[in-house]
Amino acid sequence: MILKSPREMDLLRDSNRIAAEVLKKLEDLIEPGIDTAELDRFAEAEVRKRGAEPAFKGYRGYPNTLCTSINEVVVHGIPSSRKLEEGDIISLDIGTIHRGYYGDKAVTLPVGTISEEAKRLLQVTKAALALGILKAKPGHRVSDISHAIQEYVEENGMFVVKAFVGHGIGKALHEEPQIPNFGPPGVGTVLKPGMVLCIEPMVNLGTSEILILEDKWTAISKDRSLSAHFEHTVAITEKGTEILTTLDCH
Repeated sequence: MILKSPREMDLLRDSNRIAAEVLKKLEDLIEPGIDTAELDRFAEAEVRKRGAEPAFKGYRGYPNTLCTSINEVVVHGIPSSRKLEEGDIISLDIGTIHRGYYGDKAVTLPVGTISEEAKRLLQVTKAALALGILKAKPGHRVSDISHAIQEYVEENGMFVVKAFVGHGIGKALHEEPQIPNFGPPGVGTVLKPGMVLCIEPMVNLGTSEILILEDKWTAISKDRSLSAHFEHTVAITEKGTEILTTLDCH
């Protein structure tokens, strides 16, 4: 468990602000006809323009700046020549490195007009993230975050993906603690000021189970139902919780 100093918190704010800025710019490009490789090229250029480096590119052999996960793809979709179509949903996950510290954020966006079912999936997943963040306070435990997410998702008849978890972040992309999106409250690591966490619910419409495709990266829902993914990086402070991957506080 690595508690960050005030200086490290400032460096993490910078890296995560960059991730948030680039994702915000990408939102304006999401429309039918654009391919995910073009989104990836744009993202890398924007990251580098801000003096940062893509965190995912080369990480454990991953080939790109973005993860672009469409419809039934849960996470780790690899950018390609595939063009977005009206009615798709796409999750964009980006990591940044700036002055040795990491940023990480994900959003799921509609492509044109989407179904009511897809709209509800995005709403529930985004709300589950917000409820998880509310539990990320000094004195709470990691599983309080996990339980809040699972409870809300299941109350709405959907399924949290259990194969992937949130995580700590700092000078490494993945640090302790792991943050599942499921489990009972009141157990696990006690949250303390100085901790920085990536909270990231992944929610499927039809099942919690996933399959990994032959590329060894792309994870899809086992029943091919729609999947959504939202992620914020948050800091635990003496005053409570600070979301580092939002532009509202900068």
